[in-house]
Amino acid sequence: MPLPDDGSMPQWHNYFPPIGGFRFAILTLPPSHGAQAPEALDIDEAMAEMEEKLPGMLGYMDYTDPGMHTTDTVDFEVVLEGTVVLELDDGAEVTLQPGDTVVQNGARHRWKNPGDTPARMAVFICGAEHANVPPK
Repeated sequence: MPLPDDGSMPQWHNYFPPIGGFRFAILTLPPSHGAQAPEALDIDEAMAEMEEKLPGMLGYMDYTDPGMHTTDTVDFEVVLEGTVVLELDDGAEVTLQPGDTVVQNGARHRWKNPGDTPARMAVFICGAEHANVPPK
């Protein structure tokens, strides 16, 4: 996919970019412990808000294992603040501190914040083709 040389926005609108596309973002992860849905949570409203803010994200989530997801991307991540735990498909967990980096290549994973304050990460995501990850 050719990149726009004139500075215009690409024609895709999903959170995860297509092959040849890319995204840079700063993510904030709230503390994971004790995270329970508010009693008055409207699931349909929450899902609509997620789709509005992170279009296409829900299509990558594994509903049988909350938070686990696999994307057809290569992800470069660096922890900026706080502690982040990367849990992989086999149950292995890697604890990351500020300055730690990770490169993921279509890995099934989830993020957790075991701390008491929000954690922040910078991510650069490149769309890619993976044999075991069907494109969305």
